[in-house]
Amino acid sequence: MQDSPPSGPLVVGIDVGGTKTHLRAVTGEGVVADHVRATSGWRPHEPAAAAGRLAALVREALPPGALPSAVAVGAHACETPAQCARIRVALRERLGVPVRVVGDAELLVPAAGLDKGVGLVAGTGSVAVGRLPDGTVVQVGGWGAVLGDEGGGAGLVREAARAVWAAHDRGEEPDALALGLLGSFGVSEVPALGAALESATDVSAEWGRHAPVVFTAAAEGSALAGAVIGDAARALAALVAALAARGVPVDDVVVAGGTVLGRPALYDAFTAALADALPGARPRPLTAPPVEGAVALARSLL
Repeated sequence: MQDSPPSGPLVVGIDVGGTKTHLRAVTGEGVVADHVRATSGWRPHEPAAAAGRLAALVREALPPGALPSAVAVGAHACETPAQCARIRVALRERLGVPVRVVGDAELLVPAAGLDKGVGLVAGTGSVAVGRLPDGTVVQVGGWGAVLGDEGGGAGLVREAARAVWAAHDRGEEPDALALGLLGSFGVSEVPALGAALESATDVSAEWGRHAPVVFTAAAEGSALAGAVIGDAARALAALVAALAARGVPVDDVVVAGGTVLGRPALYDAFTAALADALPGARPRPLTAPPVEGAVALARSLL
């Protein structure tokens, strides 16, 4: 890290994720700032507020007197090009430099050093994004834990609860998945799981933190948990297939997110499902931090 203002163009990349925000600023001389903080108060549907937070983060993270030459942002829950454009305009007005704002899943392909491909995220939620040959962005999934996000942590917990309730209605005794959910949510019987899930104020985050229970139960032999994981893997592959059906090149699928990359049972099932659905698609686990994709996009603005 440098303590004095850098010489030469300084580009800033920002990855605003669901749980953490990562800013990285670089010049030709190397990294000038690398700043990670918890994501809080992020309101992408309010462009002025979102831009204000981003501008404040840039000022806080850069060395005294350092000014960016270009800024690129991958923004969680920035769901449409129009919404991202409104944040871009507001941020450009505050910083006075070229700015690009995209959904955070769009950072994956450039972070992997690729010019084209699909970015697939399965962390707390799930989403896939790619571009048509004419450059038009196409996003599928990402509908939130209540309606979608299959394959993400919160979606896994929702589907695990549904599987446990169905088993209860069939008169089956609680298995490892049911017992794990009861213990994790702190309730004594399966019917009480409904109220426990509905009491969440931040559904995605609060449901998602229980996802390890599903994988533990599967490892202990729960057929229900195994089926939930298998369904989640096929749902993730279906996101990529949906992009392919709309004309997006899917030769390379860059995969990120702690739920899918941190759990071999899900990742292996996903790659098998993807091979069945799209034999020519190559899954690529992302090894670089997504913020590197934002840095690459910022460089392209110079």
